[in-house]
Amino acid sequence: MAAKVCLRAARWWSRLRRSTSRGYSLVALSEIDRNLLERCLQRKPRAWEDFVDRFMGLVVHVINHTAQARSARLTRDDRDDLCAEVFLEVVKKDFALLRNFRGQSSLATYLTVVSRRIVVHELLRRKSAARLGDGSPEQAAQAVADPEPAVEQRLSDQEEVQRLLQGLKGTEAEVVRMYHLEGKSYQEIGTAVGMAQNSIGPILSRALGKMRQSDANSAT
Repeated sequence: MAAKVCLRAARWWSRLRRSTSRGYSLVALSEIDRNLLERCLQRKPRAWEDFVDRFMGLVVHVINHTAQARSARLTRDDRDDLCAEVFLEVVKKDFALLRNFRGQSSLATYLTVVSRRIVVHELLRRKSAARLGDGSPEQAAQAVADPEPAVEQRLSDQEEVQRLLQGLKGTEAEVVRMYHLEGKSYQEIGTAVGMAQNSIGPILSRALGKMRQSDANSAT
């Protein structure tokens, strides 16, 4: 079992290093973060505790900032629950989120984006549950309607996002970068690029369509 875990960690590190051969630049990992990642993936004693200690402050900051941006009031228990939810997602499926890290950003930046995505999803879920619970049909219908449609769901694979960006320019590239890599909301992106919020979704759809068309052309 231990040998299998070590092999998985070695494969992860090999994939991380091979990213440079695909045209993506790697952000140098600090020795502390590299060792911490390897220890977690190899399930070394106290590795997870050290990981939580190192990034707890970052996750709490993301929770507070995200809640403030969405005008959501959090109690201490709410904050603790969201923090636990983030770390639970990190350990799911044998640290799948850590294994998906490709080194195109710092580990802290990657965890910031991941944490924000998890927190936003959880806040929306709770808001929907609260609206559904008050028995109002109009509010229930509004609750289940995702303000950011499924077709523009964030791409979790950073390599795929980088590939998408290679074929885009100007505002289109900026919108894709802010949404998929920085985890910003439609409202935040619209403010940053000076566009209406309802224009962001169509831009993302067109960008994703371009990538799919490019893939189709390559296949033929």
